[in-house]
Amino acid sequence: MADLELRHITKSFNGNYALNDVSFSCNRGEVHALLGENGAGKSTLLKVLAGAYRPDSGEIHVFGEKAEIHNPADAMRYGIGCVYQELSFIPDLTVAENIFIGRIPKTKFGSFDYKKLRKMTLELMEKYDVDEIDPNAKAGEISLSQKQIIEILKILSKNPEIIILDEATSALHENRVKWLLQLARKLADSGKIVIFISHRMAEIKDGCDNITILRNGTYAGDLPVNDNLDMDEVISMMLGRKMSSYFPQITDCSMDEDALELKDVRYRNILNGVNLKVKKGEVVGIGGLAGQGQAELLQALYGIYPVTGEIYFQGKKIHIKNPKDAINKKIALVPEERAIQGLFLQLGIDFNISITSVNKMSKGPIISKKKENSIVSKYMKALAVKAPTPQTPVQDLSGGNQQKVVMAKIISCEPELLLLHDITRGVDVGTKKEMFTLVREFAKEGNAVIFFSTDVEELVNVCDRVLVMYDGKIRANLKLETLTKEQIIGASIGANQVGGEGNEEK
Repeated sequence: MADLELRHITKSFNGNYALNDVSFSCNRGEVHALLGENGAGKSTLLKVLAGAYRPDSGEIHVFGEKAEIHNPADAMRYGIGCVYQELSFIPDLTVAENIFIGRIPKTKFGSFDYKKLRKMTLELMEKYDVDEIDPNAKAGEISLSQKQIIEILKILSKNPEIIILDEATSALHENRVKWLLQLARKLADSGKIVIFISHRMAEIKDGCDNITILRNGTYAGDLPVNDNLDMDEVISMMLGRKMSSYFPQITDCSMDEDALELKDVRYRNILNGVNLKVKKGEVVGIGGLAGQGQAELLQALYGIYPVTGEIYFQGKKIHIKNPKDAINKKIALVPEERAIQGLFLQLGIDFNISITSVNKMSKGPIISKKKENSIVSKYMKALAVKAPTPQTPVQDLSGGNQQKVVMAKIISCEPELLLLHDITRGVDVGTKKEMFTLVREFAKEGNAVIFFSTDVEELVNVCDRVLVMYDGKIRANLKLETLTKEQIIGASIGANQVGGEGNEEK
């Protein structure tokens, strides 16, 4: 008997099977990957183990004992802790309060002992080599990567024997991805079980011992991770078919006419004189080390941050007052945090997709249901959104399908400039291919795209050019003909500079 066994687990929602007779097992000392397309049932299976869902049938055995897990508290009593794909921090509480929520120490007088809380947090951070986060900072004011670290520390502070990492690397900066992979190995080496979900094949090969693959809610097979592991075979088992490269063929569709031009754009000490041009029909990537102004540049173009300098769009000088004004000007953003910034989670797919297209569906106050259904159907089909019905609440979808809904919502408002912030975070290889193809087709229609990704391989294989940012400026302008991962990385760390610091047109 394995140390952890899930036997014949079945779970359905409204008559639709998310899991159908799925079994899974692993042992102490193991980092075990759970793979599958978005909607394959990975997160559902782990939520069953973590007590978030109760299965329709099946059994769970933990270290030789049949486990009765009806809620997360039961799971924790069996030593099971889960870091979920969607973050659960409370923005107005401090980092320390979020980590130890429900367990904050008290003084002998019954009040919260914040001095001891800070000490506990600093000791926890030191134990796990985290030194860049202030325990007293408000959780809502730190970066997405740091929020993910908080979630990881919160679970580790409870000292679980079984640690579930559900897409935990997807929000982390590159250096912290390496940190988490090393941490997972240390935890396994200390005798714990680590269950690891990721859509990044390199992480699976570098960090895991074994793989279990799910497909369409069923068990598809197990594979050991070794030098003979064929990642094409893994992907074929996930998809049920062979798939060629998920990167599209790049055809230069750029036009002579500029869609966007920025001149000396500044914001506080974050954007320090950005100059750039994006042509109609062009996909321009934004790269560089984390925190160099990339996210703020996208948000400034979407009207979130007030900037100085000049912005020209479609030949006219413009001022973007706020996101509503940006949308009216045909500028749209796919945001970093989809659950917080991009979706109405409790409402249906149809509402989320159509909310930005009300003007196209209505005459006066009356919305045409026929037009709404047509728009929703068109984009659900284009992005292959997996859901029982268009009315399915978005919160019931997998993370990857949620991201598809965000993309559909933004594309359906027919922008002429599309701002993309790490759109493939937490999505599978098949979905990546669909998204990349959609981006290239969108540009082919004469629209402009700014594509910010923390994945250098995506920048090389999706974009016509890549602008590398450093210290709030454009450090390099790298053309497709000579574009390589090494060039981007070199420019990011200052090893080379192409295009002129602060002015990519030089």
